[in-house]
Formats: sequence, C-alpha cells, structure tokens
Amino acid sequence: MKPYLLEKIEFFSLDSPLLKFSKNIASQFGEDGIIEKIFEILGTENQYCIEFGGWDGKYLSNCFNLIENKGWSGCFIEANKERFLDLVANHGFNPKVNCINKFVEISGENSLEAILSSINAPRGIDLLSIDIDGLDYFIWEELTTYTPRLVVIEFNPTIPNDIVFVQPKNPSINQGSSLLALIHLGKKKGYELVCCTTCNAFFVKKEDFLKFKLKSNSILSLYRPISDGRIFHGFDSYIYVHGMDKLLWSKILINNDSFQVVSKEDRIYTETKQLTK
Repeated sequence: MKPYLLEKIEFFSLDSPLLKFSKNIASQFGEDGIIEKIFEILGTENQYCIEFGGWDGKYLSNCFNLIENKGWSGCFIEANKERFLDLVANHGFNPKVNCINKFVEISGENSLEAILSSINAPRGIDLLSIDIDGLDYFIWEELTTYTPRLVVIEFNPTIPNDIVFVQPKNPSINQGSSLLALIHLGKKKGYELVCCTTCNAFFVKKEDFLKFKLKSNSILSLYRPISDGRIFHGFDSYIYVHGMDKLLWSKILINNDSFQVVSKEDRIYTETKQLTK
C-alpha cells in the first residue's frame, strides 16, 4: 500500500468547438484546420501571413498551407542560416513570399515592427504566427503599429492554468510564458482567446470575438494542460510532486525523491508552529 494518498480534483470543463476542425497539412497539433475555420468565420482582408521562427517554411508551419495551397502572400523570418537556406529553397521562387534571415529582437532595427515596415507588410495582416521558444510574449507586447486579425502564439504547456509566468526578457533564456500570462497580455492589446492546441493559443480582435459564439473563453474551458504539476510539502518538510512524472523536453523521469531538499534525518516535525513572515 502506498504510504500516502493523493487525489487531484478534476476541475476542467473543456468546451472548445474549434478543436473539432483540427487538421495538419504542415502544422503540428491541428493548427492548419483551425486556422482555416477561423478565417471561414472571419473572412480575409489581405490574405497575408507572417511566421517566425520560420524554420524551412514548411516543417511544423502554421503558414505553409495558406501560402502553398490557398494562394496567400506572406513573410517567413528565420535566424538560423542553415534553415534559412532550406526556407529559400522552399519559397524563394515565389514572388508573393519574403524570406528573411534575421533574429527577431524586442526593439531596434531587428524588431518585428522594423522588419514588417521594411517589406511594406499591410498594417492589419490576417495572420501572425509567433514561435521562438522564449521571447514570444515580449515580441507580441512590443508590436503596436501592426494589428493582426489572428495571432497564433506559442506558450509553455507545462505551466498550470492558474499561474502567470513570463520568462526574463533575455534572448539567451528559453523558458516561454504561461497561457494565462498571454491571455492577460491579449486583453491589454484588445484580443480574446478563442482556441488552444497543445502549445499554441489563438487570439482574435475583441470586436470579432462574438462571431465565434463561444459559451465561454475562460482558460478552463479552452485548455487542459498536458502537464498539470503541483509541488507541496508536509509538516515534516517532505516534498511531494503530483501531476508530472517527467520533464517533457528532456524526457527525464521525476518523482518525489527528485525534489527533496532537506535531508532525511532533518525531515522531522516539530510543534513550533512558526511560519515565515
């Protein structure tokens, strides 16, 4: 018999209608089909899309299907030189596509604002896809002149729904941000959440939100984390971890023993009842 009993109450009530349209042409978690449905609801204004990091313009791309099969125009931005060569091979022949080899920065001449201005991108582009494994939050935060009608942005799926987390504003750090942090940012910028896949959130302008006829766009209605971990400790300082049995990217298995910071001999309950103030 286990020395302890853990039961986590199930409090999610998923009701996300757009997920039933999930389909992959090049995307990773069904984004291609969801994007198609969103623009079926919204309609298009310029059929222009922006994607970065763009990789080769096809692998796990949220824009490839639109450009390759729907005739859209757009821009792929990729910092890695080798991937950029593949990007040019896939799209360089297309006069409707800009391929740019730059690392998108938060401000300055390599900011997204400056890059879009240099290629005369439309101010109200139909789709912006942000996936750079780190500074995604800050790139969207600093985008002011351009107002995409749909923003697809990556979040860290290991962070519980009730946590607002934004990584440090440092390009050398790859931690990402929580979905809840992006929801708060979206509201500040005039956007509402309409769908989530495993690690991508879909935001539309507030004035378009009612077109989707969602019963609710609360985080608990639209997203169930793939790793919903909790850490707590007993009166004797024994640390418990629940809801995550491995680190998703390194695949390292973890358990309670992985988190003990107090030696076994020092994990002793006393009746001092003193809490840190």
